[in-house]
Amino acid sequence: MLKPYFDKSLLEAGCDEAGRGCLAGPVFAAAVILQKDLKKDLKYLEKVNDSKKLSDEIRRELRPVIEKVALAYAVEMASVDEIDELNILNASFLAMHRAIAKLEFEPELLLIDGNRFTKYNSRSGKKIAHQCIIEGDGKYLSIACASILAKTYRDDYMNELHEKFPNYTWNQNKGYATRVHRFAIEQYGATEHHRKSFTLLPSQMELDF
Repeated sequence: MLKPYFDKSLLEAGCDEAGRGCLAGPVFAAAVILQKDLKKDLKYLEKVNDSKKLSDEIRRELRPVIEKVALAYAVEMASVDEIDELNILNASFLAMHRAIAKLEFEPELLLIDGNRFTKYNSRSGKKIAHQCIIEGDGKYLSIACASILAKTYRDDYMNELHEKFPNYTWNQNKGYATRVHRFAIEQYGATEHHRKSFTLLPSQMELDF
């Protein structure tokens, strides 16, 4: 079982993103605040882990559980245009900030998956402390919950895009740089959903955007 808290005396929000390494689609982020007293809910969260370590079936099973058990949660994104303008790291931070701002309750501490983050000021202008935790989605429950929400909501988004752009099989690769995805880019060119600031083809072939 993952750790339920970093500091039990504070109202913590775990934050994580999904889609940073993709060639196409937005980057999604989620923020999750769990109840301060989790004893009665822990049995429902036993399967929660880093979303990358879970099957899609388990992630789908856990999403409504997390949304029911959480004190508050929010999912937001940064667009492809914002990724190209800001770079993927800063766009990830932007998506996280948007998710945090959307929370019903204001957290007192942010638990961030990774080793970097930009300071977040609340709606009232208050600076909220944050703690960066490398591989935090495999260590803390709230971050792992956020990773599952970010991943499943982004997958849903890419599944919808697949209906309009079936040549790229985004329903399978979700925008990641698989061989099939790169071959489709080579054959059909890039779409408005591809990240222009990324190297879409290893051959550095010129693409028309």
